[in-house]
Amino acid sequence: MEAVKVLLPVVLLLVSVEHSECVRCFAAFNTTTGECSDELGEVDMDDCCHNPQYGYLTEEGECQFCGLNVWSPWSSWTLCNNLCGEGVRQRRRTCFGLKESGCTNMNDVLHIEPCNGTCCDVKAWDSWLPWSPCSVTCGGVGVRKRQRTCGSPPECVEVCSGPSQETESCASNNACPVHGGWSSWSAWGQCSGTCIDDQRSDAVIPSRVRQRTCSNPAPSKDTIPKGDDCPGDAHQSQYCSELPNCPVNGNWGEWAQPGPCSVTCGEGLQLSVRKCDNPSPKYGGEYCKGTSSRTSVCQSPCPVHGIWSGWSNWGDCSSSCHFESKPATKTRQRSCSNPSPSSNPPGQNCPDQNSQTERCNDLPFCPVDGSWGSWSSFSPCPVTCGVGLQESIRRCDNPAPKYGGRACSGERRITKTCFTKVHCPVHGEWTEWSEWSKCKYPFGDKDINCKRIGGKQTRNRECVRAHNGSYCSGTKLLESQVCYDVDKCRNLKGTWDGWEPWRYCVPQCGENSKRLRFRKCKPDYSSYSPTIGRQGDEAHFSGTPKPDCGPTPDGGPKYEQQKCHNLPPCPEP
Repeated sequence: MEAVKVLLPVVLLLVSVEHSECVRCFAAFNTTTGECSDELGEVDMDDCCHNPQYGYLTEEGECQFCGLNVWSPWSSWTLCNNLCGEGVRQRRRTCFGLKESGCTNMNDVLHIEPCNGTCCDVKAWDSWLPWSPCSVTCGGVGVRKRQRTCGSPPECVEVCSGPSQETESCASNNACPVHGGWSSWSAWGQCSGTCIDDQRSDAVIPSRVRQRTCSNPAPSKDTIPKGDDCPGDAHQSQYCSELPNCPVNGNWGEWAQPGPCSVTCGEGLQLSVRKCDNPSPKYGGEYCKGTSSRTSVCQSPCPVHGIWSGWSNWGDCSSSCHFESKPATKTRQRSCSNPSPSSNPPGQNCPDQNSQTERCNDLPFCPVDGSWGSWSSFSPCPVTCGVGLQESIRRCDNPAPKYGGRACSGERRITKTCFTKVHCPVHGEWTEWSEWSKCKYPFGDKDINCKRIGGKQTRNRECVRAHNGSYCSGTKLLESQVCYDVDKCRNLKGTWDGWEPWRYCVPQCGENSKRLRFRKCKPDYSSYSPTIGRQGDEAHFSGTPKPDCGPTPDGGPKYEQQKCHNLPPCPEP
């Protein structure tokens, strides 16, 4: 007989919550631990559960799954609750989901079975390790520590009682060495000269000196070890490069041959001249004394052209550090007064500029504190159904921090929840197969229980989907098979076939908990045809028969029970 196939899957629609409340919504739910992650913000519960992969936090602080009901995996078995002797261990599982109808077998959430503690003869603490060095080597009282480890296996760690670490005081009578520290630099001393003499081949630029002493504090000499001397030099010197050049007085050269009298201004002379060039006066030095000619002077004065005085010292820097847009500078001046140009007749002014400005090269850049740029536009909503999270960011680049400046304080990212008001597809998932129906005669109400007459039984399942989710793979909603109804039949012989596995402890609390196991009485179906019907379909046996296996092989009982020890007490009614 061929199983009936139904091609149209069943569609179960998820019903929205009638009175939605505001909840904290999360984009991820762990069906193993029951924990929520990736928070999206506070939204209405039904908006959050538009996506069946999401979860939300209940008023009790538990994370609730938005999807269909699903069992978590069984937890690992706990350690035996009795370290030495008989006890129990347990494992659990949890049903996650909307819990409209719950998971299958909702009562099967806890398994308890007996166990024996393995810590009766275990070694406890290992020996103490050596003491650590004293925390101080000089100057008084410190501490030292020692530790020990529990040598038991991890499950027996409670066997070790007492501390795993000890601490005690320790003293050092040695005085601590005092390492030297520099005092502040003294003010710069006077320059060794008042000007720079550039007329000598071995000219030396005047310099100045400042000192510091190793006295803040002075290094100790009577400690073991002695205190360290101050590193570096106790003196610093620098050139007085800002001094002017030393004045050079003029000296006459040899007389020249007399020349013609040639004047362009006033009455001239026929002169024999000499020049003040042996050497020429410089840097404000005196001009040669005496006359430069041997004849009478022209009555009309000639113009006097200006000559620069020496440069002044450099002024202070315009700031203590360099701004990127405006570096620090210093300036010095000179005057056109050595001599000044005559006014009548007008003499020529000094060439070039009367001041100089240069960058203060030995200064650092000024710190630039960071400042936030503008917030970006919020990103598009990243989901097409349910709720998602949009973000806006800003950068610390207006300006970016430089040269030790402070970074921007505050958040670089803000978010807001976006709503699509669209349910996410719930893709089809098969429910578990139902139990097989009672085996019945297919052609009427004929009773076939405990008879060698073939029957038929069916089971079904449903495809749960919603909101245009995809259909379940496969199309079979109903299965059927041929069978014999042997439920509660006593007209069968059987043979003993070992023991069934131990069942779990019942009840799961209190002092009267037990677990059972039964001998297997395997029924003898040899008198039944292995196939049913014209097509020779394989026969199945429906129900739980009660075959007669006779006395047990060893004359023992047909079942055994075992007391479960050290269960937690039952709650009071």
